[in-house]
Amino acid sequence: MKKPSGTSRARKATVLNSTTVYEGPVFGIRRDEVIEPSGVRAIREVITHPGSVVVLPVLPDGRILLIQQYRHATRQYLWELVAGRMDPGETPKVAAARELIEETGYRAKRLRVFLDVFPTPGFLEERMFLLLAEGLTAGEAEPEEDEKIISRAYNRKELEEMIRGGKLRDAKSIAGVLFYFRFLSPLNQLRR
Repeated sequence: MKKPSGTSRARKATVLNSTTVYEGPVFGIRRDEVIEPSGVRAIREVITHPGSVVVLPVLPDGRILLIQQYRHATRQYLWELVAGRMDPGETPKVAAARELIEETGYRAKRLRVFLDVFPTPGFLEERMFLLLAEGLTAGEAEPEEDEKIISRAYNRKELEEMIRGGKLRDAKSIAGVLFYFRFLSPLNQLRR
């Protein structure tokens, strides 16, 4: 029996027609008529987005800094990691440093990408970079006019309880925190 060559995975969709339905300051909507690599002809509506960063700030004592702000789409206040949209031409590190200062006032000596994900690939074009922020020094927050943010540091046990108990409900934050605890935390490095 012949093995599949795997080339079908490398092929791209053919875009037959693309129309911008909406273009706003935060995102856009595009309708594409495509022939997908499998041969299926379809109409796909895509939310366009320039990409974003999520920052996991680790304080010198090992606690992780979260922020709380009102998220209108959920109609509630949510605890989450620092995050924001990337501006045109920004690298993930530059955007992460900007967002960290805006939302918390902290500055990081070291920022590094530890996850590069697509949060909702079924219809959202956004690419999300999660960065570890270390070597933090406190400063004055510089929130945007529409941001009313509070911040608080949590230890590992508190964060795990928040996740288990449904108090931390933001998916990007849950993914970032759990990835950090599983693969990057200094405590896990000692156990290996």
